[in-house]
Amino acid sequence: MTRVRVHNFTVSLDGYGAGPRQTREDPLGIGGEELHDWYVATRTFQRMGGKTGGTTGVDDDFAARFGEGVGAWIMGRNMFGPLRGPWPDDTWRGWWGKNPPYRGPVFVLTHHDRPSVQMEGGTVFHFVTGGIGEALERATAAAAGKDVQIGGGVATVRQYLEAGLIDELHVAVAPRLLGSGEHLWQGLDLPALAYECTTHVPTAAATHVVLTRRR
Repeated sequence: MTRVRVHNFTVSLDGYGAGPRQTREDPLGIGGEELHDWYVATRTFQRMGGKTGGTTGVDDDFAARFGEGVGAWIMGRNMFGPLRGPWPDDTWRGWWGKNPPYRGPVFVLTHHDRPSVQMEGGTVFHFVTGGIGEALERATAAAAGKDVQIGGGVATVRQYLEAGLIDELHVAVAPRLLGSGEHLWQGLDLPALAYECTTHVPTAAATHVVLTRRR
């Protein structure tokens, strides 16, 4: 059965998944990149970049689950790129270069039509204008029995949480304070949405929390 998952999503101690003043130069806002220090240091991340070394242990165990059992992805337009409004052309193809790490269909939420984009390594970006329901329906069909992963950003994860559509959410809480930005939890009553904490593992670099939705 297809599950909807969020994995390796990092927030600050005060609940922000991105800092203030997001720009093309600072896509995660001021201080936002530093939230992911725990992930960048892992052996899994280093190998993804063709490098050796990196930390092992609990942080790497969680990092290594990236894409595990996932057949399709969903992300918001803000995660795909910094452009707003109608697409000026097809020049922008994401932050990840010619060979993104997804290796499968990715459904990007947007208000503006755009033809699908085929990348190297099997990643195909499809642009969905019908909202989170349409994106999930298409992603579930494309996943062919595997899981669907919500990649981000904060607003997209919040929409799926509010709708009770996420089955499992892994959040890494970084030991940093941002003070402002995009808040993941604000206004959400997670117990009322049937979520409970099923895993809680602290390390020196992050605290890993898994929330599971009761069926």
